[in-house]
Amino acid sequence: MRAAWYSRFGPAADVIELGEIDTPRPGPGEVRVKIAYSGVNPSDAKARGGTRPGVTAPPYDRVIPHSDGAGVIDAVGDGIDAARIGQPVWLWNAAWQRPYGTAAEYVCLPEAQAVAMPDGLDPKLGAVLGIPGLTAAQTVFGGGDVSGQTVLVSGGAGAVGHNAVQLAKWGGARVIATCSKDGMKHVHAAGADAVFDYSDPDLAAQIDGAAPGGIDRAIEVEFGVNAPLLGEVMKPMGTIAAYGSGKDMTPTLPFGAFLFKALKVDITLIYLLKQRERDAIIARLHAALTAGALAPAIDAVLPLAECAKAHEAVMTPGRTGAVLLEI
Repeated sequence: MRAAWYSRFGPAADVIELGEIDTPRPGPGEVRVKIAYSGVNPSDAKARGGTRPGVTAPPYDRVIPHSDGAGVIDAVGDGIDAARIGQPVWLWNAAWQRPYGTAAEYVCLPEAQAVAMPDGLDPKLGAVLGIPGLTAAQTVFGGGDVSGQTVLVSGGAGAVGHNAVQLAKWGGARVIATCSKDGMKHVHAAGADAVFDYSDPDLAAQIDGAAPGGIDRAIEVEFGVNAPLLGEVMKPMGTIAAYGSGKDMTPTLPFGAFLFKALKVDITLIYLLKQRERDAIIARLHAALTAGALAPAIDAVLPLAECAKAHEAVMTPGRTGAVLLEI
């Protein structure tokens, strides 16, 4: 089968190779999926770049990247109902602690990680439900329903943030979002009630003006940078659902502000979600998709041969949606 892989860390153009390797066979409890689209995420590019603390070399001799994807089951291993053959599916955690992800014509993985696609769903959308979709749904609904609450989404133009705006609005929340000036129209169109430029020096006052009672739940992509702001705008007993802090991985927190509002910090790493919680979030995602309330944005679709360009694209500021490889 054709696949893209790397065997050492470095810039995408230097280390990603394209070639032919043996087509895998599903083991017991596994399905094999013929991939239509592979979802590329910033975490894939960071892993390939070797930016994770304490990691000096790839964990396997050959790493086929990408945890997200969509396709059709074409073979099953022992213990799996053969009726699943031919079923359209979307995938999660394909490359998490595994050597082979979805940047290939086929991938084998435990059957629970191949989720039956909602009827009629475009496989391109299925390929972005793994990390961007599940992260958005968990950060919005991980504490329960948000109906009647005020939800703040930082980075509302990004893949996760854009999904979170739509999901929170569908869930009955008043939604305030921040993004760059260039992304404001995109975020308004997703359903946000108010959108502000995250670089505005008066951002806290603007959020307070739009939500005078304070923010119930914040969906936070840059926790370290935005911690002081959150200390100002959150409602007492509010929750900060953080899934990223790339610009400041060792944040200094305004503990007094957090303490005297008794704020809760709920950190999400979607790879580690327990199956029961994951099933509940998958059900939320499917319900929103079926209702027409969620339309994940796709910024670029590139061929497998341009895997390196896809890794560069997913790390480019100003992106308004997911990056996919068409297999």
